[in-house]
Amino acid sequence: MALEWVVLGYTAGAEAIMLLFLTLPGLDGLRRGLVTVIRSALKPLLSVVPFCLFLLADIYWKYETRPTCEQESCTPSEHIRHQKSIMKSQRNALLIASALLLYWLLFSVTSLVVRIDQLNQRIEKLKRSE
Repeated sequence: MALEWVVLGYTAGAEAIMLLFLTLPGLDGLRRGLVTVIRSALKPLLSVVPFCLFLLADIYWKYETRPTCEQESCTPSEHIRHQKSIMKSQRNALLIASALLLYWLLFSVTSLVVRIDQLNQRIEKLKRSE
């Protein structure tokens, strides 16, 4: 089960790097190429959404089927294992939320940058025609 969390982590990292490059000031010369690359990568990255939903359902299933650990019925090692499991679930839920948020931000920022470029081209066209 660890492989899908590694894949989701790398995907979230790639989304964060693309978002960082897209929003850094001073990269105007590279911005057109970055926008083209990011727009072509957005469609395959959309598979993150159902993948995250699947992993969220997996976390929920593990939470529901987890044996309960009352204070007196557990040994210390079982209690530690139970707490570790809860911490991993919380970490994985945070990773899911960050991957979904980063995808949404990347999509929104990319569409805004494309819209700004279109408006700048329209302004230049109007200036040339006057």
